[in-house]
This record gives sequence, structure tokens and C-alpha cells, in this order.
Amino acid sequence: MKERMRQIREVFTHLRQVDSKAVPLILLGGTAGILLGVGFGFLIPGIWAMPLFALMFGLLGALIVFNRRAQKAQYAAIEGQTGAAAAVLNVMRGQFFVTPAVAVNAKQDMVHRVVGRCGIVLVGEGSGQRVKGLLAKERKRLKRVSGDVPITTIIVGDADGQVPIKKLQGRVTKLPRKLRKNEVPKLERKLKPLDPGAPVPKGIDPMAVMGRKRPKPR
Repeated sequence: MKERMRQIREVFTHLRQVDSKAVPLILLGGTAGILLGVGFGFLIPGIWAMPLFALMFGLLGALIVFNRRAQKAQYAAIEGQTGAAAAVLNVMRGQFFVTPAVAVNAKQDMVHRVVGRCGIVLVGEGSGQRVKGLLAKERKRLKRVSGDVPITTIIVGDADGQVPIKKLQGRVTKLPRKLRKNEVPKLERKLKPLDPGAPVPKGIDPMAVMGRKRPKPR
């Protein structure tokens, strides 16, 4: 509990420094929650109901605004940085296995792999044209191993057809579910030999899998 409170204080301190609107909006959210709680208190008999609901809804309103402003500040801090998409993917909730930088070129364009109930998702970040080539190459390589499992490609960015970094988690988590829960780890194990340090099965070129990181389950 103490550690959690310390983290909240650190985030709040940083948020005040980078977002001048954060504190007024948090107070506004708390005030709106208090008013809503008072309204609910009127509906329940007993003098205790009004202050109790006012406190609960006030804290909830302030916390909701705090979380949203903190998340916005975090996205603003990493946007445009190399590996930003991997940082966002690694904190997704749910049954996802994330392998950052499965493909990288000399210009630091890269592709990250996500395995979940939606199948395989390849997320590219970097120059649109260059990263398209990386995605196509990685998709073709995985297709030989994954068979009929759907492979979705996403390019992170603000151009047409791309997904902004702040919407990346939502886009991945909202993809249609194509696999059962028990099939997800099986698929991840099937792709594991493509990662460095794993036993190289017959038919896999060892030079094609150099420089790749092991997947991190989420």
C-alpha cells in the first residue's frame, strides 16, 4: 500500500510539471463526483448516505481524471521515440505475448510481434514506406510457420491508414477473437524457435533469426 501511494505521489508530481491543466481538471472531476454523490444520497433514507456517497463519488471522479491526464502525459512523453510502440504493447492487459523488435533495419524502423486470441499482430513503427517492406517480409516469414492463423499488420503514426500511439492498445485489444485461450500459448511456442537462443528446427535458417529478442508474455 505504501509503495502504491509513493508511485501515485511521484506520478502526480510529474504530472503537475508537464500538464498545467491537470490539477484544475482533477479538482473539477472531484467536484462533479461530489455533486453526483449528493444526488444519490437524496435517494437513500438516512443522514449518513449523503456525505458517504459524496466522498465516494468525489474520490472516484478525481481518480478518473487523474488517470486519464497521466496516461495522456505518458503518451506525449514517448511519442516519436524509437520503441514507443513496444512500450505501449508491453503493458496491455489480457492474454498477449509481446516480442519487441522482431525486425529492425539500419534506419531503426522496426516491427514488433503480438500473439493473442486475435492471432498474430505485427506492429510497425518508423518511416511508412520502409516499415511496409519490413512488415511484408515478416508476415511472409511467419506465414510459413503459423499456417491459417490470421496475421494483422498495423503501422503506428498519424498519417492516413496509420494508428496513433495513444490508440494502439485499443486497436489491438478490439481485434476479433479467432483463437481459443489454450491455442494462444501453443501458437507462441510454435513461433518461439524463430527467436534467438532457441533450438533451431529443421528448415529454419539460423541467419534469419539473429538479433531477435525473446517474447514477453503479458
